[in-house]
Amino acid sequence: MSIMYGLIFDVDGVISDTESLSSRITAQVLARLVGIEGVTHQDFDAGRGRGAEAYLQAAAQAHGTTLTAEQLLEAEAARESAILAHLKKETLPAYPGVLALIAAARTDPEMKLAIATSSTRIKSRAVLTSAGVPYEGMAYVTGSDVANKKPAPELFLTAAAQINLPPANCLVIEDAPSGIEAAKRAGAACLAVTNSFGADKLQQADRVTGSLSLITLAEVREIISLAASGSLGS
Repeated sequence: MSIMYGLIFDVDGVISDTESLSSRITAQVLARLVGIEGVTHQDFDAGRGRGAEAYLQAAAQAHGTTLTAEQLLEAEAARESAILAHLKKETLPAYPGVLALIAAARTDPEMKLAIATSSTRIKSRAVLTSAGVPYEGMAYVTGSDVANKKPAPELFLTAAAQINLPPANCLVIEDAPSGIEAAKRAGAACLAVTNSFGADKLQQADRVTGSLSLITLAEVREIISLAASGSLGS
């Protein structure tokens, strides 16, 4: 019997460049609703990949304040609404290599695909649709489905369970340190792509790449095998 492998994609910062859009819109929301001016892209780094609440709080705390529960609710709703409105007007294309890797995995009888993101289902679905990702029929877990977002392992444990594979047979594709931590805590292998952070911030992954266009299914299998044997790639 052949070995089955799982390929689990994060969405924001992996599928397409949502990070630039998200930080710009969120900075505008924080300025308008809370009066926090001068928020930069880097102010969100501590919250990337951990869901909207952590994302908003990271920027607020970078400016010496903490958002209240009411401010968070209002800002989360305004942020998501603005991002959805943008995606209706302007396509956010997939990063190079994403669609090709998904298409190859779909035709490989040893590969199972899943989406696992801390984002909401509504927002992540809009991103996947904009990028042209054929997510129908794929296992699909969002921050709306779990109690604990990254760096907790629950998202990836749930995704692995949905495709009926042990996490050790799965490769998670991530772009942020919190996602790498979640993948490793779940017992999965992790490939990090330098779309949101430099390689120096992603060294806990089993392998780091500058683009998914450089990754083949043979390498997916290799990374999973090396992680399972305790060897780290470079």
